[in-house]
Amino acid sequence: MRVDLLTKEFPPEIYGGAGVHVTELVRALRSDIDVTVRCFGAPRDEPGAVAYPVPGELANANGALATLGVDLQMADATGSADLVHSHTWYANGAGHLSKLLHGIPHVVTAHSLEPLRPWKAEQLGGGYRVSSWIEKTAFEAADAVIAVSDGMRRDILRSYPDLDASRVHVVYNGIDLERWKPVDDQELVRSLGIDPDRPSVVFVGRITRQKGLPYLLRAAALLPPEVQLVLCAGAPDTPGILAEVTAGVEALQRERDGVVWIDRLLPHHELSAVLTAGTVFVCPSVYEPLGIVNLEAMACGLPVVGTVTGGIPEVVVDGVTGRLVPINQVSDGTGTPIDPDRFVADLASALTEVVSDPERAAQMGAAGRKRAELEFSWAQIATRTQEIYRSLLPS
Repeated sequence: MRVDLLTKEFPPEIYGGAGVHVTELVRALRSDIDVTVRCFGAPRDEPGAVAYPVPGELANANGALATLGVDLQMADATGSADLVHSHTWYANGAGHLSKLLHGIPHVVTAHSLEPLRPWKAEQLGGGYRVSSWIEKTAFEAADAVIAVSDGMRRDILRSYPDLDASRVHVVYNGIDLERWKPVDDQELVRSLGIDPDRPSVVFVGRITRQKGLPYLLRAAALLPPEVQLVLCAGAPDTPGILAEVTAGVEALQRERDGVVWIDRLLPHHELSAVLTAGTVFVCPSVYEPLGIVNLEAMACGLPVVGTVTGGIPEVVVDGVTGRLVPINQVSDGTGTPIDPDRFVADLASALTEVVSDPERAAQMGAAGRKRAELEFSWAQIATRTQEIYRSLLPS
């Protein structure tokens, strides 16, 4: 079986959870089948990985049109594949065109949904209507759609009611448990401005509307004064959201000490050390199909306080591996809390509860590591993915 996996992100150009997913899935799949990766960006040195630049004529075009320029090149190259598997709307167009052009099955993995990310219009302008059209067309025509959680599956069927539910399968995200594990490096942590002797709340994520950073900054003002807030946050979607978060961080820093903002992408060892030194991990997202960062934190032995949205409740077991924070959201797709003040207060309360009892937090962290080992291995995920592939090919 030859599978062409189509993706925007692939090492070393990774900036989000979808890129992490693709990297680990490819590694696991290649133990059994032939996988060629077709990705965006600069040439890759890795065998079996081919990158495609934005055509020069589209270098200054709207981002959605530039994406289509890459998709056309990808689709042209997939003719010898038995099946194509696309990840995110950036590559969905290439997968759909490959299906039409070469008559081969197309599998989509849904990492997010354009109808549930209306703030992307801030980044893409009219291109958001183009990205939404690409995603809708590809999903409805795909031979199989993989959701990374049951919550995501429900969102897919609600967003695209014409999609045949029997073609939508759940295959969780996973975690490399050999790579992600506790790293005790207090000297490194101190060099990043973090005091490992103080309790700390750790956030890791891109600066985007869905991650809920403004709510976290408000909640942090309500935490006990000895608690640090460590923000590993970069890659802003737009100047607007960056300005909003910057203002929020600066205001918080004027009110309390121990607010550490690391705005660069940390190497794996450094991030593992930061997570290990933390007391609790926080995921205040208003939209999160699953959240690989939660699994990474759990693998490093950290309890997780996360919002009850998307696939987060399928990862975090309330009272066992962390705490879940309720959120009632408006139905316009933005994920905005109906009562933001209540959400902020509940988030602060859950964080305070966990961070104030280090012994209980450590027990939750150990339970989280065990849950990651039992439920989210990439070998299991690769096996399930191959079962879907084979169901679409002649026997």
